[in-house]
Amino acid sequence: MSDFLPTGIQLTYLVAASLFILGLKKLGSPATARNGNVVAAVGMLLAIVATMLDQHVLNYEMILLGLAIGSGIGAIAAYKVQMTEMPQMVGLLNGLGGAASALVAVAEFWRLLDAGAPVPLDVNISMLLDVLIGGVTFTGSFLAFAKLQGLISGSPITFPLQQPFNLLLLGAYLAGSAYLIVTPDSLPVFLAVVAVSLVLGVMFVIPIGGGDMPVVISLLNSLSGIAAAAAGFVVMNNMLIIAGALVGASGLILTEIMCKAMNRSLFSVLFSAFGSGSATGGVGATGATDQSVHSIDPEEGAMMLGYARSVVIVPGYGMAVAQAQHSVRELADQLERMGVDVKYAIHPVAGRMPGHMNVLLAEANVPYTQLYDMEDINPQFEQADVALVIGANDVVNPAARSDTASPIYGMPILEVDRAKHTIVIKRGMSAGFAGVDNELFYKDKTTMLFGSAKDMVAKLVSEVKQL
Repeated sequence: MSDFLPTGIQLTYLVAASLFILGLKKLGSPATARNGNVVAAVGMLLAIVATMLDQHVLNYEMILLGLAIGSGIGAIAAYKVQMTEMPQMVGLLNGLGGAASALVAVAEFWRLLDAGAPVPLDVNISMLLDVLIGGVTFTGSFLAFAKLQGLISGSPITFPLQQPFNLLLLGAYLAGSAYLIVTPDSLPVFLAVVAVSLVLGVMFVIPIGGGDMPVVISLLNSLSGIAAAAAGFVVMNNMLIIAGALVGASGLILTEIMCKAMNRSLFSVLFSAFGSGSATGGVGATGATDQSVHSIDPEEGAMMLGYARSVVIVPGYGMAVAQAQHSVRELADQLERMGVDVKYAIHPVAGRMPGHMNVLLAEANVPYTQLYDMEDINPQFEQADVALVIGANDVVNPAARSDTASPIYGMPILEVDRAKHTIVIKRGMSAGFAGVDNELFYKDKTTMLFGSAKDMVAKLVSEVKQL
């Protein structure tokens, strides 16, 4: 039995790793995402059970207590947290993952220090990397949460000599790490390295604007995986290494996808403080330019939608803020009953995290078959009678396609201006995150419906029912 147990644990890890990979594959499509989440969760359950059978586990009571407390908090959060708050939830989970990984390295360092045992070079380097990546992920994610929750300003926070200061912190970490490699039993230096890592996480996120949160969340998710892999090397656990590597790799791929969707490099996202300029335009029916806009009321909008053959709905962050997804679904259902073909156009960076719009619409039970990615829906806009833009701005700005002087030039957009008519629901004429005026608002085919997304969509539903 004693010979079989280690082999059985490793075989269980292999099955769990296979389930992780299968789960990730299924997460790539809205049709299979829920099933993929369940498959990956089963894999994690197997990994936890196998680890608890390991002969190195010393205190089952504390582990079971931690599992009970963590499971309880997770279950309550799953039921209580609104879908509109999912970006904040993901930020917190990323941070906690980074903290857990960093604590593994701290605990291992403390154990080796008490035992007076020599620290192998590979373990020492793994601990130092784990502390750095886990610490940055922890404080960076919690700061991202604070920005998303509105606890602090979502605007980029910069100060003079910020980058030299960051380089100084990084130099201090490298110097402390070099000292610990030579003298691995220095507790004060190790604690100083931990503190520097935590400060680096803060400095990593504060210069990034709230509009870049989809990229930041993807990157922090990747870092939490890399930290877990480093923790796996510290405690020599193959399952932790594999799981961390999968999370790290998938997070990096998603980060690259987000950057391409914004036509910006990761370096630009992290260090350019994009969006720090004041937004142009004021609230009302006039913009920052001398151009005029055509404003309509819900009755006119309902007539345009009700007598259309095809409507493409473009959800944006404004829809998420107003929590209008259920009203949007009700409007779509009413239009479909009238024989209108309804589709949803999803931009990769619409919202505050990757897939934000998909999550909100799924909460409202919008059929996934009606959700179209940007590449699939753009060729169909010319055949659409009406494009209904709800709270989106930069992702539908034609300047990204035509104005070489625009900060967003080259960014892939949803080409709603090619539809026969466009209705934009927006509170006012204020600019989006990029701080530039939206050419779409002044197009001859564009009409503006000013007001809260939830209120305006509800009024559209009421008016459409009377047609």
